[in-house]
Amino acid sequence: MRSELTLPSSEISRRALLGRLGGGLGTLGLAQLLAEPARAGQVAHAPPRAKRVIQLFMNGGPFGPDFLDPKPDLLKYEGQRPDAVNLRTERKTAGLLPSPFKFSPAGESGVPVSELLPRFAGCIDDVCVLRSVYTDNPNHGPALQLINNGTIVPTRPSMGSWMLYGLGAENESLPGYIVLCPGRPVRFSILWSSSFLPGEYQGTYINHADLSPEKLIPFLKPAQPDSIQRKELDLLRALNGEHAVQRGGDGQLEARIRSMEVAFRMQTSATEAFDLSSEPEAIREEYGKGHFANSCLLARRLAERGVRFTQIYYGNGQPWDTHSDHSNQVRKLAEDIDRPMAALLTDLKRRGLLEETLVLWGGEFGRTPTTENGTGRDHNHYGFTMWMAGGGVKGGMTYGETDEFGFKAAEKPVHIHDLHATILHLMGLDHTKLTYRYAGRDFRLTDVAGHILHETIA
Repeated sequence: MRSELTLPSSEISRRALLGRLGGGLGTLGLAQLLAEPARAGQVAHAPPRAKRVIQLFMNGGPFGPDFLDPKPDLLKYEGQRPDAVNLRTERKTAGLLPSPFKFSPAGESGVPVSELLPRFAGCIDDVCVLRSVYTDNPNHGPALQLINNGTIVPTRPSMGSWMLYGLGAENESLPGYIVLCPGRPVRFSILWSSSFLPGEYQGTYINHADLSPEKLIPFLKPAQPDSIQRKELDLLRALNGEHAVQRGGDGQLEARIRSMEVAFRMQTSATEAFDLSSEPEAIREEYGKGHFANSCLLARRLAERGVRFTQIYYGNGQPWDTHSDHSNQVRKLAEDIDRPMAALLTDLKRRGLLEETLVLWGGEFGRTPTTENGTGRDHNHYGFTMWMAGGGVKGGMTYGETDEFGFKAAEKPVHIHDLHATILHLMGLDHTKLTYRYAGRDFRLTDVAGHILHETIA
């Protein structure tokens, strides 16, 4: 299997690999590894605007008119069901249900922000609000797969895996793709899978329900003294190297060897990177100390250390799936995300990291402006809100519009493929060229679609 993205491995990375494996390879093994097909790019298709991505994923689906897409006509037509909202959704809904939250212009740009996000409003001049995103399916499973993997088919690589495959890792001592999600979300694991891409590009799942580094990452501390473990790993590496040579270059085996090398180096690097106790108390207070706050602070620490893609899932399951008591639930959820999101953007900017770090917020779809069971909102895939900040994005602006009720994308619709194409472009990757040949055809994250949202780029 070869890819269209034929990027030469850097001499440093190649020699480092040879040095780690050379003990048991011999001349033939060295020659084969020197001639191996290109893998992670140490070269992009174009000058990148961003070096890394932090995705804040609100699994379940927020309602745009609660946050960044005010719709006064919801109040004007409360309880009614105009023809414009007779759209099929998963469950039966009734009349229009207004959002009870007030909006005010924020920042120098004057972008309207809900009262639910008072701290985040102070960062709006760095934010591009996408008001007209849409997806293909109103069911959680397919929608989660499309926004994470670019297709509703469950056997495709995730966006983070494509990014790591195209650009490689910045830090050899930490995984290039890290997923933070509390609990044990086994059914979510396909969302950070590398699928048919080499296994080294799969997301590394971290359960941050317990913040001690040893609990965050199982087996972080070696059972043997370093000197003994090093000898054991050297022997294992030599045996693996000979095994690889005998099989004429097995990509999966080579990926496994490299993954074990990263795991060994993580015993030192990860302990330091994930130790929030080393942060000043003022910084901890700035972010807050809930699970989402801790995730955002960890994401900043990982960005500092060169992690290419950090994905944060808000909780385990779909906490934003508000089929009943919507407004009361949203008020609590917003209170939990407002401080950490504002702190993350402020902290990144203060450290000079925001301009090279793309931050993305949103869910797999939105929610209906019509009511379900009187107080809830159903899934809405026709039009919803996301936002981007940093990483070459034009701040203090909105892009696209939904209809007067916030139900369907009406102006400048943004499909998930368009979003992915734009993210890859900001990272210096051409989404039409980032391909991998598998099962007789070339695959890419955006399939055969996707347009770059040039108006959102600074």
